[in-house]
Amino acid sequence: MPNKLGVLLFSAALGAGAETVLSPDPWPRWRGPFDNGVARGDAPTEWSDTKNVAWKVAIPGRGFSTPVIWGDRLFLTTAVPTESAPAGQPGEGGGRGAGGGAAAGVEHKFIVMALDRRTGKTVWEAVATVARPHEGYHRKYGSFASNSPVTDGKHLWAFFGSRGIYCYTLDGRLVWKKSFRPLKMRNQFGEGTAAVLAEDRLILNFDDETDSFLVALDKTTGEELWRMARDEPSSWAPPKLVEHDGVKQIVVSATRKVRSYDPQTGKLLWECGGLGTNVIPAPVDADGRLFVMSGHREPNLLAIKLGGKGDLTGTDAVLWTNQRGNAYTASPVLDGGKLYFVTDNGMLTCLDAATGKPYYAQVRLPKPYNFKASPVAANGKLYLATEQGDVVVVKMGEKFEVLATNTLTDQFFVASPVVADGDLYLRSHENVYCIRQQ
Repeated sequence: MPNKLGVLLFSAALGAGAETVLSPDPWPRWRGPFDNGVARGDAPTEWSDTKNVAWKVAIPGRGFSTPVIWGDRLFLTTAVPTESAPAGQPGEGGGRGAGGGAAAGVEHKFIVMALDRRTGKTVWEAVATVARPHEGYHRKYGSFASNSPVTDGKHLWAFFGSRGIYCYTLDGRLVWKKSFRPLKMRNQFGEGTAAVLAEDRLILNFDDETDSFLVALDKTTGEELWRMARDEPSSWAPPKLVEHDGVKQIVVSATRKVRSYDPQTGKLLWECGGLGTNVIPAPVDADGRLFVMSGHREPNLLAIKLGGKGDLTGTDAVLWTNQRGNAYTASPVLDGGKLYFVTDNGMLTCLDAATGKPYYAQVRLPKPYNFKASPVAANGKLYLATEQGDVVVVKMGEKFEVLATNTLTDQFFVASPVVADGDLYLRSHENVYCIRQQ
């Protein structure tokens, strides 16, 4: 899941006129430096267990958070059980279908790790907390460490949802921590989203089955700056910082309404209905347009013109919609005026972001694949990490073309790929891999 940033200098990589706020280093947050799944440079096209693997490191416990990168360090989170699950509790791993509640009540260590991304060696490791979670997670796709961290190059914020958020220096010193009430997620599918930085504050969304809210914290102290109640059920889409016509806003995609908030005050700026249930994909934006998506019941994709106020539902601010082949879990990639997304059962679509017209739609990949990881893009190539351990590399453009299918034996991908300085980083259910051209 899920598992979430000079504009002028990098506008070519985003598509002309893109307005997403950028960050100066390789992969500081879940959806990368441009917050649209696009990397700055290239990455290898081909690899295997014995080719172009610079290093492979086993990660203790269970965690599906996507790593983030700053400088020579790769940061990730994991949760390590300190005891066995009681007899009769829902199991983990294999099998299909729903299955919430795994590992509920089992004590875990909630761990933050920093690796040297050149070698894979552990630089530091910190136990954020030891806790006995009140409810579990999806037995196949969930974990207690599915919320991706975020960094600004000075601090790292490790978000464990109901277990709180922890601010560290990049050398592993705890600066502050803050706890929250336990969430009640739909069907005990578990928690998993990402925090977003908005200048001097950290924005966190807590949509669950009880009292949902959006909160802003002072990033240096953890002090609560504002909190807004939300009439939303469980959702997993992360908040997104968007800037349009010089105005910054926080957009949150959810079932009842997509809503935009003033990051300084929490005031509601606009809202728009039209999505279905279990909203997971992250919003993306470019050229004054925002794209939000749901792929569960009543699937829909909305292209919303930025700049509106009030309730935009059913108005001409909704430029176009799409109900076919939408992603349920994986977030889209927006690059060069094209919107790419993949369904959970492996159907890939590429739309013209301006009009919604398909260049190709619901194209089957080389094998019957399943997806929970979100695709990423690097140098005109789309990387799609599958549940089956393959990563399919597709040439980006108006025509569908597979460049390579790369297999890592007996691996399972839920965390999304990360690209930095020509290297591709893959986190499986067991390991982190550095794929480097050799």
